[in-house]
Amino acid sequence: METFDAIRTVLAVRRFNDTPIPEPIVRQIVEAGRLTASGGNSQPWHFIVVRDKETLRKLGQLARTGPYIPQASLAIVVAMDRSSPLADSDGSRAIQNMILTAWSQGIGSNWVGYNSLPEVNSLLGIPKEISILAILPFGYPAQEIGKGQKKRKPLEEVAYNERWGEPFS
Repeated sequence: METFDAIRTVLAVRRFNDTPIPEPIVRQIVEAGRLTASGGNSQPWHFIVVRDKETLRKLGQLARTGPYIPQASLAIVVAMDRSSPLADSDGSRAIQNMILTAWSQGIGSNWVGYNSLPEVNSLLGIPKEISILAILPFGYPAQEIGKGQKKRKPLEEVAYNERWGEPFS
């Protein structure tokens, strides 16, 4: 899939079937996060790949917005070193790269949680000075989803030429 097609068609997936994700694809998803550019090349991220069903169940309980995590083939917990002032920005970039890489392989995902998940630290043995930015469940979608059927504002409402309000052409 071409990059723009992945961006144009990616949708949040919250229901997964039980097909396992092949290891080379899992590695590619994690590599997409690792290879992301970061401010000052600080690379403040850590990625914990979770496949154990009991741990996925516990993650689903800890993340209020992610009760569907246990359905996923795996989840990647994105943990950040907050000594970098750009940690959230850099981590967000890595998350988007991983989601788009997965999508290009037919694998769905969604961002679960946003910071303030200290219980995940103890569950996964993550040092307390490292904070959880998000949990990303990954899996093949349980049903066909409408690729590209997004509800987005028209381009002319969000993009301008040179100055605010000047129509983008």
